[in-house]
Amino acid sequence: MKQVLIIEDDIDIAELERDYLQLHNYNAEIIQDGLQGLKKALSGIYDVIVVDLMLPHKDGFEIIREIRKKLEIPVIVVSARSDDIDKIRGLDFGADDYLTKPFSPAELIARIKSHIKRYERLKGHAISEVIQHKGLEINTASHKVTVNGQNVQLTAKEYELLLFLATNPNIVFTKTHIFDIIWGDEYYGETATVAVHIQKIRKKIEKDPASPEFIETLWGTGYRFNS
Repeated sequence: MKQVLIIEDDIDIAELERDYLQLHNYNAEIIQDGLQGLKKALSGIYDVIVVDLMLPHKDGFEIIREIRKKLEIPVIVVSARSDDIDKIRGLDFGADDYLTKPFSPAELIARIKSHIKRYERLKGHAISEVIQHKGLEINTASHKVTVNGQNVQLTAKEYELLLFLATNPNIVFTKTHIFDIIWGDEYYGETATVAVHIQKIRKKIEKDPASPEFIETLWGTGYRFNS
């Protein structure tokens, strides 16, 4: 059974999430404290983390940031904070998805299933190939990304997006096209997610994110990876 960690201080919501997960053959554990939740998350035994933002002792943003220093597993935010700035900040810290309360438990299950499936597909990629563009190298077997020999830590979604663009160089893709390819029909989000992830990738691989060398923006059209 897949292991899900729920970091949520509202016990009614946490138990609702757990019950639905168990009905769909997931093993779910609830932690109501942010600090303890982070310690559990970093144990490495979970397949996905579901985290609230407003938590005692350590908020969800800090939890996501600490998780991303060590783990690439899917992280899904479930929060009552619905402002765009909170969504962008959550994604910028490394969350893979953002669901606003009140939410449909069935939608949460669909998102968890989708993210786990995509993460496992990326990790299970068996073809050994190194994609090279100038100082950027992507090893599709080990999922190791380097820039001028320096390791780059990417989330699963960041890696999948970078790999898609790098394997299709010099082709312009719209935000909608990228969103459909990377997130798919099971993801109920907005194309603004694409821009957030592109920005995050640029910060990690570009010498000057404000004047990108690899991922170019074509205003009003989309993005292109320059080879």
